[in-house]
Amino acid sequence: MSTPVANNSIPAVPASSGKFLVAGIAGLAVTALGIFVSGAQKVAYSYLVGFTFWTAIAIGMMMLILIHHVLDASWSVLIRRQFEHGLSAFKWLALLFLPLMAAAWVAPHDLIWPWMNLEHVMHGGHTVGQDVLYTKKASFLNLNMFTGMTVVFFVIWIWLSRRLRTASFSQDTDGDLKWTYMNRKTAAFGIPLLALSLSFAAIYWIKSLEYHWFSTMYGVWFFANCVRGALAFGILIMIWLLGRGDYQGVVNKNHFYSIGMLSFAFTVFWAYVTFSQYFLIWNANVPEETFWYNLREIHADGTPSQWKWVGMLILFGHFLVPFLYHLSYKHKVVPSKAKPIAIWILAIILVDLCYNILPALKDEHGDPLPFLSVNLLWVLSSVVGVGGICVWSYLKSFPTAKLLPIRDPRIGECLTYHE
Repeated sequence: MSTPVANNSIPAVPASSGKFLVAGIAGLAVTALGIFVSGAQKVAYSYLVGFTFWTAIAIGMMMLILIHHVLDASWSVLIRRQFEHGLSAFKWLALLFLPLMAAAWVAPHDLIWPWMNLEHVMHGGHTVGQDVLYTKKASFLNLNMFTGMTVVFFVIWIWLSRRLRTASFSQDTDGDLKWTYMNRKTAAFGIPLLALSLSFAAIYWIKSLEYHWFSTMYGVWFFANCVRGALAFGILIMIWLLGRGDYQGVVNKNHFYSIGMLSFAFTVFWAYVTFSQYFLIWNANVPEETFWYNLREIHADGTPSQWKWVGMLILFGHFLVPFLYHLSYKHKVVPSKAKPIAIWILAIILVDLCYNILPALKDEHGDPLPFLSVNLLWVLSSVVGVGGICVWSYLKSFPTAKLLPIRDPRIGECLTYHE
C-alpha cells in the first residue's frame, strides 16, 4: 500500500487557525479581568490549573515521540508527525508561565506558593520561617531555586523539541537515515531527562503548594496524566484529519485500535499509581501525609467537604468509566465511538488538576474553598486562553512539513499496519 499523492504534499493551512489565536487572547484577557472580580490569588491558582493542563499534554506528546523512537515503533509513525507539531507550543508555554513567575517575584511572594514568604502565617499561628519542615526543605524550596529550575525545565523541553522536529522534518527532504539515528539517540537520553524534569515540575508547581505533604508517587501520577492527555488529544487529531480527508486511505482501524489500547493501558496505570499513593498513605496513617486527603474529604468541623465528591468523580470518571468503555473493540476502532471518551478523559484530567491545586486556597477556618465557585470560571477561561495559544501554535506548524514523514524507514510498515 503506497501513500496517496495528496499526502506527499504540504497540507493546507486550516482556516480556523486564526480563530484559535483570537480565542486564546480572549481567554487570557477574561482571566486577567477576573483579578478585579475575585482577587489576584484566586485567579492565579485557577491560571495555574489551565497552564499545567496544556503543559501536561505537550509533555505527554514529547514522551510518546521519545518512546516511539527508542522502541523503533511502526504504527505510531502516523500520529508522530502531529505530536511533533504539538511540540511547537513549548516556546509559547514558556512565555505563558511568565505571569506566574512575575507573581512570585513582584507580587507578595506568598500569592501562590506560601513557602516563598518566610513571614507567611501557617495554620496554627507559626510562620513558614519557624516551620521545622520548611527548614529541612529550604535548600530546595526557595525562590531562586524555583526560578532556576523552571528555566531549566523549559530549556530542556524546547531543546528536545527542536532536535526531534529538526531531524524528522529534515528527513522529509533528503531521506537520510542519519536523522532516524539522531532521534534514537535523542530518545535514549531524552526519556530520563524528560522524566526527571516533568517530575520536578510537578513537585515545584503543584505539590509544593502544600509543602508539608510527602509523596513518592507524585511525579509518576503527573506522568500518567501527561500521557493520557496526549493520547486523548492524538485520537481527536486523527478523527479531525480523517474528517478533513487528509487521512483517507492512510489511517485504518488498526491504528485506532493501537492508540485506543495504549489509552486503555495508561488508564490502568493511572489507577494503579493513584490507588497505591492513597492506600500507602491511609495504611501508614501518618498525620504529615494524611492531612492532604483529609482536607479534600472533610471540613474542620467534621462535615463532608464538596471536594469529597470531586474525589469520587475522579475515582469513577478517571478509571472506571474509561476502563469499562475501552473494553469494547468498537469503542476503540470506530471514530464516532472513540471521540466522546477522548473528550471525557481530557475533562477528567482537568478535574484531577483542580483537585490537586485549588484546595490549597483556604478560608478563615482552614477549609478549602468549594469546587463549584466562581474560581471554576477562571479555570475555564485559563484553559481556553492557554489552549487557544497552544492549538494555534500547532495549526501554525501544521503546514510547515508534510502530513506524513514519508521518508521514515518505517512508513511502509505503518501504512500497511495490522493488529
